[in-house]
Amino acid sequence: MKLRLLRSVLGSARLVWMVSIFGVFMNWAVAEQALEGLGAQPIGYDRMLDYWLRMAAGAFTLIGCWFLALAIWPIKFRVAIPWFGIFMLLEGVILFAHGLRLGLPPLPFYADCAACLLLGGAIIGLSKQARANEPTNPKSPATAS
Repeated sequence: MKLRLLRSVLGSARLVWMVSIFGVFMNWAVAEQALEGLGAQPIGYDRMLDYWLRMAAGAFTLIGCWFLALAIWPIKFRVAIPWFGIFMLLEGVILFAHGLRLGLPPLPFYADCAACLLLGGAIIGLSKQARANEPTNPKSPATAS
């Protein structure tokens, strides 16, 4: 049961990160509207900002792919799971500190912080379940590559 919960938490983290996939493909005008809808001031087109949007969106999407792999194969990647929980917690602390420093409005600031801190804590707390379900036979199919 707890392993299923761990998979659900990892799957939720995947969604949090992979929502950025839209930023890889949307044109600049749509991206600008989306950013303004999230509280940004109007942004004129800049090639470097366009490039950095794609770079960040691509990186976040790839992080989400790793969370998907952890959710699908938690036993196989049991050693990595707590590290990804720590990664989420650290990201939550970074977002929280800079969101406060910048005086950002609650949305999406609070939601981003809460997602990272709550999911990161849950991943760390539940990561023991992947180890508890570790096969005792090292040549079992569950551990084979």
